[in-house]
Amino acid sequence: MPRKKCHRQICYSPETVLFKPAGKPTCSIGIIELELDELEAIRLADQQDLYHEDAAKQMGVSRQTFGRILEQARKKVATAIVNGMAIKINTNSSETSCVDTINE
Repeated sequence: MPRKKCHRQICYSPETVLFKPAGKPTCSIGIIELELDELEAIRLADQQDLYHEDAAKQMGVSRQTFGRILEQARKKVATAIVNGMAIKINTNSSETSCVDTINE
């Protein structure tokens, strides 16, 4: 039986929750669901250029857990791009929101 998922701090709330290839109706393509913690990991590592250790602290998880979340997120994004699928961000999450403390 897998362990219970620990709470993760999410400091970002996306305004847009669906990305899809141009010119293709959503009903005719597959949809990959990206969880909020996965989006946060991509934001911290790739957009904010934080080291994994610093990003993990901000999310309230271990560095190893952060690495797994990031790897899973990148794989989902790559699969969607390569296969022409839509990416839907799951905003129905019980993750903890926080005040953005990146620049403190």
